[in-house]
Amino acid sequence: MKNSKGYKLELATKDDIELLISYKLASILDYAKDLPKNEIAKITNYVKTTIPTQIGAYEIIIIDNQKAGCLLLEKYEDGILLNELYLAKDYRRKGIGTNILHNILNNNSKVYLWVYKENIPALNLYQKLGFKIKEQTENRYFMQYDKNSFNDIKLDKCK
Repeated sequence: MKNSKGYKLELATKDDIELLISYKLASILDYAKDLPKNEIAKITNYVKTTIPTQIGAYEIIIIDNQKAGCLLLEKYEDGILLNELYLAKDYRRKGIGTNILHNILNNNSKVYLWVYKENIPALNLYQKLGFKIKEQTENRYFMQYDKNSFNDIKLDKCK
């Protein structure tokens, strides 16, 4: 079923494993460029061994009958973790990722995610949508969206 932005989500299959590996590695290595070779090798090994075990949870983003990206949501503490939202470069900056995020936020009270500090467009979008930085590492932020506290902030601003 397509939504207003012209994409649909389909459950990933074993046939999508190599595609998902390439998406995940691109999303990591695009923003962690200066890693030592041994660290890149560890990440690559981790991704190649983890994705096949998570294949049932991944969704493929389909646009005009083309595989354009992927989505992975997982239960996390009192909400969900947006573990992966990836769009191929040709599909970015068209409102698709924002629309997917709006759908996730509308259907969940608490959403968590990690974002690379160098991924300024994503970081700006997450902050605009109400995500707050909870923790940070050298390269990434751990962010939380809380629908209840976000609404409280909106109400306070309206007074």
